[in-house]
Amino acid sequence: MDAEPLDDLVALANQTHVVIIGGGIGGLVAALSCAKIGIRVTVVEASDRLGGMVHTIEVGGVHVDLGAEGYATRGGAVRALVDELGLGDAVVAADPRAEWIAGLPTGSAPLPAESVCGIPENPWDERVRRMIGWRGTWRAYVDRLRPPLTIGQERSLGRLVRSRMGERVLDRLVAPLSLGGFGIHPDDVDVEVAAPGLSNALTRSGSLAGAVAQVRAASAVAPDTERAGLEGIEGGMSRLVDALRTRLLDLGAQVIVGTPVAGLESHDDGRWTVIVDADAADPADAADPDSTAEPAGVPSIDPADAIIVATDAPEAHRLLAAVVPLLEPLPASRLEVVTIVVSSPELAAAPARTAVYPVAGHAHAAQVTDATARWPWLRRAAGDSVRVLKVTFGGPGTIPATAGLDDSAATDLALAEASALLDVRLDPSTVRGSHRARYSQPVPISALGRREAVDTARAAVHGVTGLAEVGASVAGTGIAQVVPDAIAEAERVRSAVLFGGVA
Repeated sequence: MDAEPLDDLVALANQTHVVIIGGGIGGLVAALSCAKIGIRVTVVEASDRLGGMVHTIEVGGVHVDLGAEGYATRGGAVRALVDELGLGDAVVAADPRAEWIAGLPTGSAPLPAESVCGIPENPWDERVRRMIGWRGTWRAYVDRLRPPLTIGQERSLGRLVRSRMGERVLDRLVAPLSLGGFGIHPDDVDVEVAAPGLSNALTRSGSLAGAVAQVRAASAVAPDTERAGLEGIEGGMSRLVDALRTRLLDLGAQVIVGTPVAGLESHDDGRWTVIVDADAADPADAADPDSTAEPAGVPSIDPADAIIVATDAPEAHRLLAAVVPLLEPLPASRLEVVTIVVSSPELAAAPARTAVYPVAGHAHAAQVTDATARWPWLRRAAGDSVRVLKVTFGGPGTIPATAGLDDSAATDLALAEASALLDVRLDPSTVRGSHRARYSQPVPISALGRREAVDTARAAVHGVTGLAEVGASVAGTGIAQVVPDAIAEAERVRSAVLFGGVA
């Protein structure tokens, strides 16, 4: 490219203004993707902090990740971002998963590793037989005697498992993981999204158990970038948020917190006005503490050439529905997570349980996870007998059992649920600290029809010049899904404002 056209492109980038509404990981990554090529960027966050679901705080003397504790390594996008931001030396690998099922007739039991989505590779494995009983084992064995399915015939994970292996495998192995881990019943899970390759393997092997064996074997020999490992950052995932914020400020981006957005207004010239909710904004929080200028009162946001909405699903629909014709809302579930730091030598000595999922109807909680069982750095920081437990309430179409309780009562209920699911007596005297958080969780990308609904919503948003949406509401839950999606959408926006949509 000649020097003159290149200079013109640089000048155009410097004159272009992109506003990102929402300062979670998706919004910050989209902002960085724009800012690092010279585009003027403004990030507007309603709350008094950045990070969204990534939030590290001190609870009971321990630094705890309240939301996301780490990221899946598959694809490598998040690790590339972490390395780019200079945090590569702080990366730590998680210990192997140790998932248990509670509420079985024989008590709690570990889920055998030789499974996919809870579907066992060998129903005759003694560990599986104890969980589903002789009747369940014989019923699961019938799977090998049934004809294979035609590829793509059955998309529902629940209906597939029920027809091939029976109700006990579904109810005692598959459903607890699906409901507890992702807030969705297996009947509503798309097989090919939750377990890619399983349908093809079923046709090849002739049985669901054989298909599980093939999928696991293929995963074992896959390149490292395609394996589903888990990494975190020593000291907490908020270090990633802090590094993103620092890089954005270094690039000249404006970062505004404590400023809710009331709405968007489009103009005939293709530009946008971001209308700040003056009544809800907190002037004391509005300017980033490292900014060179402190605005007086509610900040004014310059007109934007493009808007990237990076909020949760309900807020994104509120903002976009007013300017995107016929935009349908994407569903979300209400969750409450009570984090409890306890001192319990008995729990520390018990078998490692990174997560315990109850059989339906056995507990008020959807799951309990032990962050100290997963992260070596957290065990070192917390001490030998201290455990960091997260108790999750709520799910699809349900009101969390803690919803009507005050914080003290919610902690008491969470402690009782953790005690029951972990098979260890935990009384109030063991609690060193607790924290309660409320979330709006989008339906997982593995839900039947979810991809089609997101594609339809995205097409509607893309049909309006200068608009984009990123974050978990469209990309799916998990940093490893949010980051590459935010990068891709930011590149689309950059192409549109700089090249008229021609990359």
